[in-house]
Amino acid sequence: MSRDSTWFSYDAATQRLTLTLHVQHNARKNEIVGLHGDALKVKIAAPAADNKANARLVDFLGGLLGVPKSAITIRHGATGRRKVVEVARGEWLAERLVALLTGRLTNHDSRITPSP
Repeated sequence: MSRDSTWFSYDAATQRLTLTLHVQHNARKNEIVGLHGDALKVKIAAPAADNKANARLVDFLGGLLGVPKSAITIRHGATGRRKVVEVARGEWLAERLVALLTGRLTNHDSRITPSP
């Protein structure tokens, strides 16, 4: 996975990391599955109803990246599976996310869950 991936970008001017996600709700557990086309596939253990999956997604990403929930915003796709999420806090997040994925993700069937 290179820094030029289509599923994420970093804007130095605003210090925001933008992620393109394909979210599958009602999963057994929260996990990153791998790439799904030009998006990162994330399974979320919550129903889509009443914004529960979106809230759980924000919680999961916050824990995975080590940022507060207030730093994460769903910019597009709040009611669909394909979402564009922005994360404030700087470029090191892109480095951390790529390191998490490349260090623990080897193929489409591998799973990533947050460390305890």
